[in-house]
Amino acid sequence: MTDAGRRRLLEIARASVEAAVRDAPLPRVDEADPELNVRQGAFVSLHTGEALRGCLGHFTSRQPLCRLVNELARAAATEDPRFASDRITPDELPRLRIEISVLSPLRRIMNPLDIELGVHGIYVRRGYTSGCFLPQVATETGWTKEEFLGYCCSHKAGLAADAWKDPKTEVLVFTAEVFGET
Repeated sequence: MTDAGRRRLLEIARASVEAAVRDAPLPRVDEADPELNVRQGAFVSLHTGEALRGCLGHFTSRQPLCRLVNELARAAATEDPRFASDRITPDELPRLRIEISVLSPLRRIMNPLDIELGVHGIYVRRGYTSGCFLPQVATETGWTKEEFLGYCCSHKAGLAADAWKDPKTEVLVFTAEVFGET
């Protein structure tokens, strides 16, 4: 993405988070820039200091990227179930940092150890259960490939930690263009 496109998506996300936290209507978003109107997946992550305060996303989208980011930013601030009892407050807004991950399409890999840590995000699914980690999680945690896969299975998908070794478990990878507020 261009620097201008990244800045605009961050502005959209910031306005959405602030509106959501203050119980104001979600801002309307219409962008002329073709780069902001592509239909692809994204995640919006919210941090206060090093602490995660919300993160939600979609792997695909039927709506333009600018509108998806608008909705995901609101949802990350108000709907992430991990923070249901500790929502972001207006007092936190000046310290809140927004990070956006614009995703490539998902691609199944047959050997999960072919993932590239810090490059690939993973989406693990088996039956009706699934979980994912963004690429930056591997870098932030310092996990090995086995730990990255195992924690995604056990902590995100609710599977056994070694479920990624079973051929019935699908492991899909994606890349992400990650950018955020400084």
